[in-house]
Amino acid sequence: MPRMNQSQSYYQRHIFFCLNQREDGRDCCASHGARAAFEHCKVRVKALGLSGPGQVRVNQAGCLDRCAGTPVAVVYPEAVWYTYTGTDDIDEIIESHLQNGQPVERLRLAPDVGH
Repeated sequence: MPRMNQSQSYYQRHIFFCLNQREDGRDCCASHGARAAFEHCKVRVKALGLSGPGQVRVNQAGCLDRCAGTPVAVVYPEAVWYTYTGTDDIDEIIESHLQNGQPVERLRLAPDVGH
């Protein structure tokens, strides 16, 4: 079986949504609508014909350790971190970044926002 080189990838872009739920009551992505945003993104990406090998993959993730920016998502291979407030923001990420390769600057999570 041929091996992929560094410039090839099974997906062109991969977006991960933190869906972590903290049992101790501390702030977390799950408390800020992350599950609904993930589900919306998955449905929209599929409806737009962007899903599948060579295109976009939408995945859920556990804690991404950027809790101070809740809710968060990250797009690879560019490693662009986002925070968002609702489906309009998710639609903008889909259209601008996932579909056209242009990160949404206004939604980028500041690099110093951590746990």
